[in-house]
Amino acid sequence: MNSRISRAAVAFVATAGATLGVTVANPSPAAAAMTICYNTSQATSFASIANQAATIWNNATTNLTLSPNCGSNLRIYQITGGGSYAVRTSLGNGRVYIDTQQAQQYSPLRIMTHEIGHILGLPDNYNGNCAILMSGGSAGTSCTNPYPSTTEANRVSNLFAGTRSAERTSGDTGGAVFRDSWPAAPATVG
Repeated sequence: MNSRISRAAVAFVATAGATLGVTVANPSPAAAAMTICYNTSQATSFASIANQAATIWNNATTNLTLSPNCGSNLRIYQITGGGSYAVRTSLGNGRVYIDTQQAQQYSPLRIMTHEIGHILGLPDNYNGNCAILMSGGSAGTSCTNPYPSTTEANRVSNLFAGTRSAERTSGDTGGAVFRDSWPAAPATVG
């Protein structure tokens, strides 16, 4: 009998509210952003650059937050020689290696943000366009843009929202290694 009264009271309040033009919001919790914990203990001189790159991604995207020192989804290493690269073990998890020699030729912040982009699900896009972060070193040594394009940022936001299309492209699966983004000299066509 009490549940009948409760249902009738709810129906009455809803009807009265609708008649008076009052809208009652359904209190549902907001979707929480996924946190990717990154570790810079092996990044030595690139630790502050990793923090800057994380801030760039945090400001450019929704549905994810890169946070330092809360775990090790993403480990960042400083290496000398061999080139900068990323190893994604799964979406949001992996390792980034920043080569000190390449960081003398190319913008270290652009390299870091680009390589973290691989961990966040983006493939390389060697089109030579400096406005496209994932063009990597194909944009040349004078390109210092560390910001993802709107398209790149939206793709990452969608990947972490679970709205990713079923279509998979090369480099989108876990276990991918992304090398050769930063050639010693810009490629020439001819």
